[in-house]
Amino acid sequence: MASKEKWKSKTNPTSTGWKNSGVFKLILFLLLTLMFFVGLYPKLMPEKYDIQVNMPSDKEILAPSQIPNSKATLQAQEEAADKVQQVYRIFSLRNDTLVSQLLDRIDTLNQDDQLTEANKIDIYKEELPQRVSQFMTNSIRNSGNNGAYSAALLQEVRTRVNEQEYDIPEETFYKIPSLTSSQIQQMKSEATGIVSRLMSDQITDAQTARAQVAEFVSRSTLTDRTSREVVQELIKLAITPNRFYDEEATKEAAVQARENTETVYIEQGEVLVQRGELITQDMYNLLKENEMLKTEINYWPQFGLLLLSVLLSFGLFLFTRQGGTEFRYENPQLLMIALIYFIMLIAMHLTALVQSDTSKFVGYLAPVAIGCTLIALLLNNSFAYFSAIIFAILSSIVLNAGQSGSEIFDFHFGLYTLVVSYAAIFTVHRASQRSTLLKAGIMVSLFGAITVLALSLIGDADLNRETILYPVAFALASGLLTAILAIGLMPFFEVTFGILSALKLVELSNPNHPLLRKLLIETPGTYHHSVMVGNLSEAAAEAIGANGLLCRVGSYYHDIGKTKRPSYFIENQNNIENPHDSIDPKLSKSIIVAHARDGVEMQKEYKLPKRIRDIAEQHHGTTFLYFFYQKAMKQAEERGVEPDFTEADFRYPGPKAQSKEAAVVGIADSVEAAVRSLHKPTIDQVESMIGKIIKSRLDDQQFNECDITLKELDVIAKTLKEAVMGIFHSRIEYPEEDKPKTKEN
Repeated sequence: MASKEKWKSKTNPTSTGWKNSGVFKLILFLLLTLMFFVGLYPKLMPEKYDIQVNMPSDKEILAPSQIPNSKATLQAQEEAADKVQQVYRIFSLRNDTLVSQLLDRIDTLNQDDQLTEANKIDIYKEELPQRVSQFMTNSIRNSGNNGAYSAALLQEVRTRVNEQEYDIPEETFYKIPSLTSSQIQQMKSEATGIVSRLMSDQITDAQTARAQVAEFVSRSTLTDRTSREVVQELIKLAITPNRFYDEEATKEAAVQARENTETVYIEQGEVLVQRGELITQDMYNLLKENEMLKTEINYWPQFGLLLLSVLLSFGLFLFTRQGGTEFRYENPQLLMIALIYFIMLIAMHLTALVQSDTSKFVGYLAPVAIGCTLIALLLNNSFAYFSAIIFAILSSIVLNAGQSGSEIFDFHFGLYTLVVSYAAIFTVHRASQRSTLLKAGIMVSLFGAITVLALSLIGDADLNRETILYPVAFALASGLLTAILAIGLMPFFEVTFGILSALKLVELSNPNHPLLRKLLIETPGTYHHSVMVGNLSEAAAEAIGANGLLCRVGSYYHDIGKTKRPSYFIENQNNIENPHDSIDPKLSKSIIVAHARDGVEMQKEYKLPKRIRDIAEQHHGTTFLYFFYQKAMKQAEERGVEPDFTEADFRYPGPKAQSKEAAVVGIADSVEAAVRSLHKPTIDQVESMIGKIIKSRLDDQQFNECDITLKELDVIAKTLKEAVMGIFHSRIEYPEEDKPKTKEN
């Protein structure tokens, strides 16, 4: 009895330990919170430095990201402004109209007989300059009223026109009164033409244009010397500059040049300050502008990051508690989840190291789908879908190369991570071969490339090599990297955490496995029995939503302990005497119940996963060996002695079934053995026998430690009946239908 209790304590999976410790579970989630905090800290909280001007730096300071260099940018802006040419504008003063009006006035005065020549000369001396000045003032004022010119430009025009006004020689005034009306009309025609031609050029210095007047007049049709001399002076009087410096436009052009100057950046990873280098004021200002100095204590950003980390960790905690997963209370799986998240953060940060603001597309190389791929294969799909959202949040922060202002998240990488993770989950959710991982990598490459291409086309960036080709190429490479990492990491997680993935189950079902070959060669009857139990249990498990593949493979190995003493089990007793007929029932009981313990030990020797071992250990639970008990009671009665044993001595040591899969295999094992023992079973017999087996186990409280329900037991019974009918159809004798009697005529 003592040895039996010791065996129970060693093998009972419900025994206390770190695997079910609430304290360890809490530590794991605190560890996850710390991991999120540390993993996101470098991106959200860049390192700050305690330095002083004119003091050497005790460490090398690198640019945490691409940061603007304000001093270099300002210098570039000033250089661009200095290169701006002065802006000049053409301002028309209608000089041809002016010279025409002057000649009209001269013609009017010369025809006035009441004025003496002396009076006319005095009038010309006083009036001609005044008329020119008034004409220019009115022209400038009218242009200003139109709003086409700024006040500064109009003032510039007045200043330059006044500075360059022309003074007619004294002798010219004495020649004007002698001009006849016909001469004046001829002079007017020539003068307006010459002024128009000269003023068609851009004139900054009127003296240059006036120097050409003599040449133009000499080529004119005027032949009279006096006419030519007078008209020449009047044309010079009417000539003014028409190209003026626009100070405001020049300043505006300089402002535009400054604004159009591209910001000068210091690239990520570039050395800002060498170790031991003396800190200058410019260096200090640069670090201060980019918030890299420990100027004042402010813990609010860190507190915000801590809250974000707690939210992420708490979300995982709630999902594992309420997500309806079979792993929600097991610490080894939680530890594995933490390790997968750690691997994901490391992969993202390694990729971010080679990222910069000019090469953000490198982030698409990160194998962001590997986390969900592993979770879907090792745990379940629902948790993988939830983790995809967490990974999308993490990647949008870690792979964000901008890191400026409020740009905490880069939705490009978040969306990319979500799409490729879902693509990987859809591909591997029913994986049965290692080659499926390669298919998953191809799907990640395909959907990743499509996502990147879509985001590039939607954006307003120029479609070139850096915005299309490189991002798509890196997304394609990410899928290949995901497949390689998944293939390499799967065995590590399976062995380290005892995870029984679908891929591992398929490998274990291979008949060439040493234990299955041993079972086939040494106990062919048990091997055939195990295969049949596998077929029955798989169908029943899938009918209630349990793991059918686990039941099938577990059934293959559930009786492997019978290879220790094969002849003591009826399915292997071909043409030999039953050895139990000649030995004590207690010894028979010990041999029979030992096959569960022996099977577990053999499976441990071959390093089979724990869930397979659990099925072998629990498929009989603590059921009662009624046959040997009755035989022992009969022998005691025949000898006339009181039995020195109880019913408890003729029970399997257990434990009882801890999972639905173990319960299903136990029922299927009994059903297969019972049906095989029938000579010519009928449908009614099969149905009745299945019902009795399930009821017997239910009454014996064999299902008390697993979460199987009465409704599920009913489904199992119906499914097993249909499966048995299919498997043993050639052995079932169907009752003949009664033929209706025909009435004789």
